[in-house]
Amino acid sequence: MVILALLIVAALVCFGLAGYGFGRLGQIGVRRADRQTRLRCAAALAGAAAAAVYAWGLLNLGLAMLDTDDSGTDAFPARPCRTASAPEAAADVVGHRVQYLPPRYICLRQSGENHATDDVPGFVGPGAVGLAVTAALCALLAGMTPPASHRTSRQ
Repeated sequence: MVILALLIVAALVCFGLAGYGFGRLGQIGVRRADRQTRLRCAAALAGAAAAAVYAWGLLNLGLAMLDTDDSGTDAFPARPCRTASAPEAAADVVGHRVQYLPPRYICLRQSGENHATDDVPGFVGPGAVGLAVTAALCALLAGMTPPASHRTSRQ
């Protein structure tokens, strides 16, 4: 249920920020936009991309959880914890847990060594963080840039 709520929030944030970024640039025009407007739109679009990458990871995590819940009599060890390359590793699995930041499906082993499955692509965590940092830097630069009206009035 948490995954569904996070997916809805991430989708709303993604579409809202993308709508602002593209809408503002469409209203003014890319060539006529000043630096501050371009930076604000870049921040919004980078934030939308970060939300989209995070939502992609949550979607894959939710599919792995569905696969675990629908296993029936074939429930242990959980299907995402089984690997074709190392079937003996699944014999050591005693459980699983879900991590939301970054989204990961983690198999718990009896030996104490836990491992994340490949159900959620590895680029999701670093990609979302990188895009979020880019959005924050663009927003910070947009806040530090004086509006075009202030620059032209001083000349």
